[in-house]
Amino acid sequence: MLGMVRMLSNAAGHASAAATGPCCFCWCCCCSCSCLSVKPPSPSPDSVDKETEDLSNLTAGEVKAWAESFERLMSSLSGQRVFREFLRCEYSEENILFWLACEELKQERNPERVEEKARMIYEDYVSILSPREVSLDSRVREIINKNMMSPTQNTFDEAQLQIYTLMHRDSYSRFVNSTVYKELLRSTGAEPPLSLSGT
Repeated sequence: MLGMVRMLSNAAGHASAAATGPCCFCWCCCCSCSCLSVKPPSPSPDSVDKETEDLSNLTAGEVKAWAESFERLMSSLSGQRVFREFLRCEYSEENILFWLACEELKQERNPERVEEKARMIYEDYVSILSPREVSLDSRVREIINKNMMSPTQNTFDEAQLQIYTLMHRDSYSRFVNSTVYKELLRSTGAEPPLSLSGT
């Protein structure tokens, strides 16, 4: 279990190492090369320690539940954390970052902060100029553009649902069949689940 926790916490710190080290062009699933993908700022030591502590308290039952449904995975803070690291390896971390930003926006009650956060989300994940642009269809983009005229907590609801569905259909089945997830199951004393095509 300790080895798995270290692997996940080390993955969280890869971005800072990439900024100072030479490019390796290794193209491995967890490559830390800054030239291959755009990553958010590296977490602070305190946040890494907190994540390591949280992951060290995982139970076999909680980890096994992540394979039961995508909803169970996304309703778990630890599940979100592990899934985010998996998406980072697939160079699609922006999907869960966008989803999490939308969840945070829904909790905001200050109108000025709502507008500020909405514009930051738009610039970071919706704008075609952003290196972390998420994949949205033209219908949803049109809805967002109209909503941005007067942003609310629900400005990105359609887009958030579309990205949630994308992660569910495109990434979730690969996650529950991944080496990372199966190793985490073994480290908590659980048996790997049967191969899933998607739940």
